[in-house]
Amino acid sequence: MSTHHCHGHHHAHSHLTSGLLSQAERRAAARQLVLAMLALGLLVLGLVWRWLAPTQEGVSQLLLGVASLLVAIPVLRSAWYSLLQPSLHGITDQLIGLAMLGAWATGDLATAALLPIIMIFGHVLEERSVLGSQEAIAALGQLTRSRARLINADGQVHEVDNASLNPGDQVEVRAGDRVPADGRILEGQASLDTAPITGESIPQEVTTGMDIHGGSINLDGLLRVEITRVGDDSTLGKVIALMQRAEQAKPPITRLLERHAGRYLVLVLLIAAATWFVTKDAQAMLAVLVAACPCALVLSAPATAVAGIAVAARHGILIRGSAFLEELADLSSLVIDKTGTLTYGNLRLRSVVGLSSTLSQADIINLAASLGAASSHPVSRALAALVPHDHHLPLLDVHERQGFGVVAHTAEGKAALGRPELFDELGMTVPPVPEHDGPIAGLAQNGQFLGWLLLADNVRAESAEAMQQLRELGLERQLLLSGDRTRVAESIAAQVGITRVVSEALPEEKLRQVNHELQVGFRP
Repeated sequence: MSTHHCHGHHHAHSHLTSGLLSQAERRAAARQLVLAMLALGLLVLGLVWRWLAPTQEGVSQLLLGVASLLVAIPVLRSAWYSLLQPSLHGITDQLIGLAMLGAWATGDLATAALLPIIMIFGHVLEERSVLGSQEAIAALGQLTRSRARLINADGQVHEVDNASLNPGDQVEVRAGDRVPADGRILEGQASLDTAPITGESIPQEVTTGMDIHGGSINLDGLLRVEITRVGDDSTLGKVIALMQRAEQAKPPITRLLERHAGRYLVLVLLIAAATWFVTKDAQAMLAVLVAACPCALVLSAPATAVAGIAVAARHGILIRGSAFLEELADLSSLVIDKTGTLTYGNLRLRSVVGLSSTLSQADIINLAASLGAASSHPVSRALAALVPHDHHLPLLDVHERQGFGVVAHTAEGKAALGRPELFDELGMTVPPVPEHDGPIAGLAQNGQFLGWLLLADNVRAESAEAMQQLRELGLERQLLLSGDRTRVAESIAAQVGITRVVSEALPEEKLRQVNHELQVGFRP
């Protein structure tokens, strides 16, 4: 099945470049679907009548004739439009129109009704897929539109539309705000959710001097940011452009057919005519016209492909269309993402180090979970989930210090959970911060430092085995392509047996790597 769709109406072709379908186009598609359903009901009724009352041929023919007329209008109109504006979809419309006229001429009203019904239902099925990906693009586009807190030369802050920002402007990004455009941090530190940009679900810890991407969400802390890139030049602008290009990309067979669209139609008509002269069988001629339609869904939804896609979906694998399922047999290279694919995509406690108290590890984890429940930070949420809520310790006078951590009073005294900087602020001496590729939280109670909690995104238990099985199936060339830090990506790759790693890659770099695989002769 082509990633493009067999349209019952030519006007819908333009929606890829103009964004989502217009309301008028959606209404037209809805009307076609209603007509197709009515026609299908009449078709079934006519066939049942023919079976139950074979002597009343006139009634069944009338029912089938009305059914074919209902769907003939949109199909013939589309075929007429396609003559004025030739395209690959136009060939489909024309061939279906010709096949329908041929079926009418031979008196086969059942076929004349069934062909357009299949075409319209196929169009609706594929349109749903295309709309889904377009809505994803539109949702991503919403990230580019936000309010920004612009800092004037005199230090006053006022809200502006982020589209009016220019490189060099300074903005304030509060906890919970979306970063309005690409920039460099002048003051402050925070945790950023960069998932909309890099796909990395683990928060990125940022501080003064670091570059950050527009569209990221500030989870905590207060940042003063100098804007460096805006609009289409920004990282998010490039991501949206990439998605739009991917949405419009056509498989090779589609490009080939479009190049030779006119000649293809003439060839099909010649073959159909030759079939008629040789066999004198109208059904054979109609079969040639239908089978020649470029979209497989016009002919039928291939049962094996539909079954394959359904089985994959039940196992959590989304396959965009049967064309991609067919390509799987020829693959020679696997390019795989890390977060949520090889890993779980959420933080888990890896270990507790630097213990310097008589408290057991279970008590330390319970205290950390209780303090974590008082904050919405991803690290705090991960710690809070370690212990059931009803087992959490009672806390008094809870105070969340934005960007640093949580301080509260417990029955044993004042407790603190947070970054190393929090303990400097509290005037506590702490052991050296351990080397770790991931978030680190310190824990203290009653003036005594209890230990460092090391968190990380853990590798899925089945990842190494899955990679090995894929290598056995012939996908020996495997590349881990991640937006995460180099040390993290290489560590994960080593655990699952992948030797080639590209890390800290933004979507544009990821696309470049995939294209490189294709250029050197591999088929990812």
